[in-house]
Amino acid sequence: MPEWARPLPGEEGDAPAGASGAGGTTGTSGSAGTPGAAGTPVAGSGAAPRTGRTARPTAAAAGGRATGGSSSLARGSSRSRDGSNGSSGRGGFGQRSSSGFGSSGLSGGFGSTPSKRRAGGSRRKEYSGERKERTPRPTVADRVESDALAGAELTEHAREAILRTLTAAPKSRRQLMDAMTRKGYPPEVLEPILDRFEEVGLVDDAEYAGMIVRTRHGERGLSRRAIAQELRRKGIDDDTATGALDQVDEDDEAEAARDLVRRRLARTTGLDREVRTRRIVGMLARKGYSPSLALTLVREEIAREGEQPDDDEPFGGFDDL
Repeated sequence: MPEWARPLPGEEGDAPAGASGAGGTTGTSGSAGTPGAAGTPVAGSGAAPRTGRTARPTAAAAGGRATGGSSSLARGSSRSRDGSNGSSGRGGFGQRSSSGFGSSGLSGGFGSTPSKRRAGGSRRKEYSGERKERTPRPTVADRVESDALAGAELTEHAREAILRTLTAAPKSRRQLMDAMTRKGYPPEVLEPILDRFEEVGLVDDAEYAGMIVRTRHGERGLSRRAIAQELRRKGIDDDTATGALDQVDEDDEAEAARDLVRRRLARTTGLDREVRTRRIVGMLARKGYSPSLALTLVREEIAREGEQPDDDEPFGGFDDL
């Protein structure tokens, strides 16, 4: 008997009565002989065949049938174990799997998107569509009108607002009053606060005007007339503005204008004389200087460069100014 056909220890008792020990099949009994069909008498046996019921196959018989199909069964089992075919194995490509690579629930193959991520995306879309508009915060005017801001709280609120404005940049009293009124603070609340700030020097129109005169004339070369207009726009009264403008006299103004002409002539070298004259006179006019002073300075500086103007056109075409 081949080694693979021998029954395992303990399996001899499982075979039905009449099974042969050496190659007999179902329906045989007693002696070893030619295998026959179930229920068919076999020569040499002394027992009648069992009818109406198929006998269990013995281990030897099962082993005999396995000789022809063992290789195909082995191939089928190996395909089922590694799951690489994808036709009927669990965990194959495109099949339901509980442990496939990158799979969650139904596996769509390598790199498939898990169902949870898809669900999360839909939730984000729904959330973005359900956002509510923010309610605007009430302004100071709204709070004052509804008496939500009043009394000592309103005074302290206005004082802090003025201090924040002064921290950013110096302002005149008129500028502070206009800015706070636009925000909704009542003038009767602002007046005592500004009076106190003037007493301690936090608001000083004279100092503020003097700073504007020094910076505008020294850094930008503006004339007294142009600086006076700016002081008026910033809420400085005429008396305070006049006192601040006393820092610049006529000589200082003429010297600042001459310096502007020299710098502009250096950048227009090579242009026609009339073109240079028109450009420089226009620049001085925008800075507040009179046309007569501007023409005089331009002629003097051009002559200093060695380019003499024509006698027929002494002011470079500006006689009608």
